[in-house]
Amino acid sequence: MFHQKFRHWLLFACLVIPVHAQPAVVVTLSTVGDRVRAQNPELAAARLRIQEAATRAKQSGRLPNPNFETAFEHNPSFRERKLEVGFSQRFPVTNRLSLEKNLSAIELRSAEAEVREIERQLATEAREATVKVLTTRQRRDLLRAQTSLMRQFASTLADSAQKGEASSLDAGQANLNAASLEIQTRQLDAEENLWLGTLKPLLGTQPGEALRIEGALTEPKITSPANDHSQRPDLQKAELALQAASQGIALEQSRRYDDIEGGLFAASDRTEDAPEGYDTETMIGLRLKIPLPLWNKNKAGIEEARIRKSRMEQEAVALARKISLEAETAASDMKQWASLAREIKQTLLPLATQQVQDAEAAYRNGQGEIQALLQSKEKHLELAASHINALGEFHLAKIRHDSALAKP
Repeated sequence: MFHQKFRHWLLFACLVIPVHAQPAVVVTLSTVGDRVRAQNPELAAARLRIQEAATRAKQSGRLPNPNFETAFEHNPSFRERKLEVGFSQRFPVTNRLSLEKNLSAIELRSAEAEVREIERQLATEAREATVKVLTTRQRRDLLRAQTSLMRQFASTLADSAQKGEASSLDAGQANLNAASLEIQTRQLDAEENLWLGTLKPLLGTQPGEALRIEGALTEPKITSPANDHSQRPDLQKAELALQAASQGIALEQSRRYDDIEGGLFAASDRTEDAPEGYDTETMIGLRLKIPLPLWNKNKAGIEEARIRKSRMEQEAVALARKISLEAETAASDMKQWASLAREIKQTLLPLATQQVQDAEAAYRNGQGEIQALLQSKEKHLELAASHINALGEFHLAKIRHDSALAKP
């Protein structure tokens, strides 16, 4: 009896105590990029490249470590011996170290541009997935509304058929159309889950964490066209690579002459000076080694650096042309989809609505068939879905245009 009461109290507590669900991540089309920049793990890993380049910049342009030298000589009897110690240091005769320092600074800026390019690509991908989610959701909401209306219409026909005022076949046809719309709705549910699954890793969501997309696709609005792609990170990286190639030529030219080596040494020499005995002499001196550029003048390295610079110039020109074409194509797509969405909304949809109303009136008056009415409703639904698709394609083109110009 006690155990039974305990189970009752436990069940009551489970029903009364609220269950706090994990809060969902809420983003909109305008904030999804900020979420990517703040939480994307791939972008967080890419930012470490900047620290790597900064560390390399600190290390570059330094002299090599000095060398400690020692030598000890003696005769077989160990009566005469010589001990020498010294330090030597290598010094470049050219400005190679400063060139290496400048080159590492350019590489640091290039790493920053590379991270911005990864950020641009990830944000663009996330915004496109968000548009896909919103497009799928609005199409699904449209189908649900049409399904509800079709169910009501089928119920009305069924009531009229029982009174002998309509055909039961018409009611069955309406129910069949409503079932078809429900299947399409379920397909769109699966499509939305697919796009949400694509979006979650981009936003850095945790396993089991819910994601909610708010907002809706707005009507097309085209601003004045722009073609300034100077802020594009990959183009900036290409220009920095060109600067690095120019520095590389000067660096290879500086390597025609090897480093000189200078040193300071001290020696103690104990020798036998017969018949006076043994004498110890101490000497301090300087040592200098100068390499002669006779066999290796680094001609191949210099030529390779010049070819690399020419390649970088061609790649920068090709990339700038590609970006301009991307922006131009996206701007053209925006205009076409905006025109189509406007035409459907302002011209075709009103005509389709009027056609549905006329078909419904003709059917009620016994002057039309159910097939004509259902076809008119289907055409109206197709046009409404086409309008939503046109909105989605417009926003996708706008995302491509903004991304091509690296707009925030």
